[in-house]
Amino acid sequence: MVRKQDTPLPPYFNLDPKAAAAKLGEPIDTARFAKAAAFAGRGRDDLAKRGYAPDGRKRLRKFSTWEICRYLIPVAPAHLRRVLNKHPDLPQGEGHAGAKWFSLEEVLRLRDHFAEEGVSTKEYRPYRPEGLPAKVVAVANFKGGVGKTSTAAHLAMSAALDGYKVLVIDLDSQGSMTSILGGQVADEWQTVFPLLARDYARHLQQENAVREAAGDPPAPLDETLTEALDLSLGDVVQKTHWPNIDLIGAQLNLYWAEFQIPVWRMGLKSWPLWDALTAALDEGGALDDYDIVLLDTPPALGYLTINALAAADILLVPLGASFLEFDSTGRFFDMLYSTFASIEEGENGARRRSGLPEMKFEWDVVRAVITRFDAAQQTDLANVIQAYFGDMMNAYRQEYTALVGQAGESVSGIYEADYRNFNRETYTRGREAFDRTYAEFKELLIGSWWRDAQMAEADRTKEAEHGTAQTA
Repeated sequence: MVRKQDTPLPPYFNLDPKAAAAKLGEPIDTARFAKAAAFAGRGRDDLAKRGYAPDGRKRLRKFSTWEICRYLIPVAPAHLRRVLNKHPDLPQGEGHAGAKWFSLEEVLRLRDHFAEEGVSTKEYRPYRPEGLPAKVVAVANFKGGVGKTSTAAHLAMSAALDGYKVLVIDLDSQGSMTSILGGQVADEWQTVFPLLARDYARHLQQENAVREAAGDPPAPLDETLTEALDLSLGDVVQKTHWPNIDLIGAQLNLYWAEFQIPVWRMGLKSWPLWDALTAALDEGGALDDYDIVLLDTPPALGYLTINALAAADILLVPLGASFLEFDSTGRFFDMLYSTFASIEEGENGARRRSGLPEMKFEWDVVRAVITRFDAAQQTDLANVIQAYFGDMMNAYRQEYTALVGQAGESVSGIYEADYRNFNRETYTRGREAFDRTYAEFKELLIGSWWRDAQMAEADRTKEAEHGTAQTA
């Protein structure tokens, strides 16, 4: 009697090599990659357009009276209805009195009305000190899949709903942020690439002026640099389906910048390549035209990421509550230290020799943010990570919810999801996951601005006292 085996063998036993070979198909040549890329491109476009209107463009949904009064403007529904009845010139929304729907443009108009006419103790507009520049926020980590783009996109949308005007810059050649915001980018000339090229070309022109004065031949400006000199920030900024979010998009050719920037640097060693994006934002008026400039970086510490980090006032570093992501993030911080300390050392040596003040990189605040958090499985490890990172760690851990998952499937943010497609509890819980992340971010934002405002006021006081002393 043959005894039957109780436990089946694992699936990797008793495989037939001949049958396995039959499944392989013909060997793959390089042309097959092009075919796969073409199929993926068509599929990506089809999937990305699930949230698009029939004309092929994204449209932002409308917001109900319930949403407006709960999440956007601190007024009671009954009071909002009274105000609309009293002011027929204000947006009246669509639908019946008890279930009206408003576009975000209309919500912003209503917000402005309440800011002018409403109760002075309520925050109808978010805090932004007058006369101070926008805050530049970089979301970065060199490990992929940690939630950089999702975090950046939802912070941009949260800030827009809160009333801030946001410029999002996609620095990742994969272009995921560009897809979320419905951007159309034909080539690298519609990305940040020409802004970086323009900065190099302008430094090269300055170098040529010095060479000319010394009787030396000028360095040539090729066609790329000449064309870049005619472009500015406004030429690459595009509107999105959000009325107060603009975008500088990305696409695959942007990756070329990672190879071109070091070539330019070799041609002009005095070019501060890390400052190119900072200069573009400053000269292009972005720091005056927007409240927040949000930089979504690629999963690598390349030249684009270095530019983003050098431009940033606030640095957010997303990571999951796992050993590998904790380990990778620690190495990311180590790489940041090595990179920026090396730049400081190299620059300050020359500055000391020339009698110039030394440079120093500084950020208003840096915070690591735990994303995709599962409290049932990851609390212990999250507590360990919190203990090691200490005050560089956000207090709130961003949970993964059904709402987040469904929004990701349709290449949209959770704030673009219609709450009528969920039960109210699922929507409220899913939205709270990012509302709390935004609340903690906003605290960093307004705290940085407030500190800047105090320093500016102290400087003005000193100048006034100095002027009085000189007059006396």
